[in-house]
Amino acid sequence: MTNVAVIGAQWGDEGKGKVVDWLASRADIVVRFQGGHNAGHTLVVGNQTYKLSLLPSGVVRGKLGIIGNGVVVDPDALLAEIARVRAQGMDVGPETLRIAENATLILPLHPALDKAREAARGESKIGTTGRGIGPAYEDKVARRAIRVCDLAEPETMSDKLDELLLHHNTLLRGLGAETFEKQALLDKLLALAPQILPFAEPVWERLDEARRAGKRILFEGAQGLMLDVDHGTYPYVTSSNTVAATAASGAGIAPSAIGFVLGIAKAYTTRVGSGPFPTELHDATGELLGTRGFEFGTVTGRKRRCGWFDAAMVRQAVKVGGITGLALTKIDVLDGLEELKIGVGYNIDGKMYTHLPAGQRAQAKATPVYETMEGWSGITRGARSWGDLPAQAIKYIRRVEELVEAPVTLLSTSPERDDTILMRDPFEG
Repeated sequence: MTNVAVIGAQWGDEGKGKVVDWLASRADIVVRFQGGHNAGHTLVVGNQTYKLSLLPSGVVRGKLGIIGNGVVVDPDALLAEIARVRAQGMDVGPETLRIAENATLILPLHPALDKAREAARGESKIGTTGRGIGPAYEDKVARRAIRVCDLAEPETMSDKLDELLLHHNTLLRGLGAETFEKQALLDKLLALAPQILPFAEPVWERLDEARRAGKRILFEGAQGLMLDVDHGTYPYVTSSNTVAATAASGAGIAPSAIGFVLGIAKAYTTRVGSGPFPTELHDATGELLGTRGFEFGTVTGRKRRCGWFDAAMVRQAVKVGGITGLALTKIDVLDGLEELKIGVGYNIDGKMYTHLPAGQRAQAKATPVYETMEGWSGITRGARSWGDLPAQAIKYIRRVEELVEAPVTLLSTSPERDDTILMRDPFEG
């Protein structure tokens, strides 16, 4: 048996929620290791739909959930999410949820700065969710962040707030935004402390014990590899590293313990927010994909941009992210289309590229080079075995495997949890 890390192989929103939920039923522990409440997973369990942003998906299955030190935690958002799922009948408490004591907190001044910056950018805005993720990570690397463990030390929080407000209020003033008062923030944190601290612990210790005991650990990534702050379409990226390697540093466990890396990719491509998108469709087909796939952001509700499958981009994600196998989702959205296209590279100023260059201007100029395939008239929706798939759908999947240089090990054929075809069990390695 091996552990499994799940990461997005596109720009996020690939359908990780269903896949993680499906895998979580067989795991002992599920760990969130990066990001914040700027990404969401939608899980459909029976007649209940759960929308999770910070809680690890395993809590829906009664498994131990861990929020690792690589996550930036908005305590208000977390408590609201816990209250929401409790109202749906889910038991979430310190027995089922643990938070790394060294995780960074998002304070009200972080989203305020996030929104003020986006407003100042005007037409050049990045497309952030405005939830303060980036500013919180900035404070973390600048060594002025307030962390979960600081909630137990009022004097530490008071000292840190002096430095935080000196920095943030200066920026907010310059952007014409409202500033913050120290006492109000300190009072808020002191009130939050007894609600958050019961969940806190050195989770690295628990994970080490679980690994030694042979427990199955599922590492749950957020966003997608092309939103990675180093390897994505910078600056139109998230503020954390989304590659599988981050599961080690973001949870506090040895890299050798990560195990099988499952990359999630849609059978087409979507993106929320600004930034390059070479295979984007601005026609009726793009609208059809969005309508059929119900392409709206879980967290923001923003309409997703839709386009053809970009194999060159996913191949890049496979190589950089260390992806062992792919879970291909939403294949059913392509049912009935007479013709399908797959992006196999990019034309930039007359030169052919098989990867997306790092340069911002080069990315903006990239136009797709397509390979065209015949669609299928049969139905993949609801298929639960390889034999249920139309022959042309199988050809499409096989071609995807060839182009991205990774096997499709799991296929999702509808939002329903059991409409899944497993070719290789990630937990078996």
